[in-house]
Amino acid sequence: MEGTTLRALVIGCGRVGSAIALQLLEEGWDVTVVDENEDALSRLGENWPGAFIVGHGMDTDLLREAGIEEAEAVVVATDGDNTNIIIGQVAQKRFDVRCVVVRVLDPARAKFYKERGLDTVCPTSVAIDALMDAARACAIPLVPPAQEAAAEPEPV
Repeated sequence: MEGTTLRALVIGCGRVGSAIALQLLEEGWDVTVVDENEDALSRLGENWPGAFIVGHGMDTDLLREAGIEEAEAVVVATDGDNTNIIIGQVAQKRFDVRCVVVRVLDPARAKFYKERGLDTVCPTSVAIDALMDAARACAIPLVPPAQEAAAEPEPV
């Protein structure tokens, strides 16, 4: 595949989807973005060179128009778990896209669908893990400060 441009379809152009689209574009991908809201195009900047299609990502005719049949990757990052899961499954099963990544906010559902072959990313789980790691890394004194000062020997 060396020398060819990789094609990505990003469904959802909010904070996450737009950032992914911009990063993929910067890495040399040919990127098409789909969002229901035409105003979401502004998140991509004034000079967005990729395609932008206004519509719902569950519309299979729209997905074809967006190039899903030629896409190497589909990233689904709308604001709805149900929508993301359905679009991801359609991309994977109906259009046979090998690389489909779906954002799912509910950790239990993300795990459920991941166990069934859908590549899910759960920002909620990522945040929980990062916050727990940070909390565990805090230096929590084992002895209250008043007792700690009394336990220290006086300087001679």
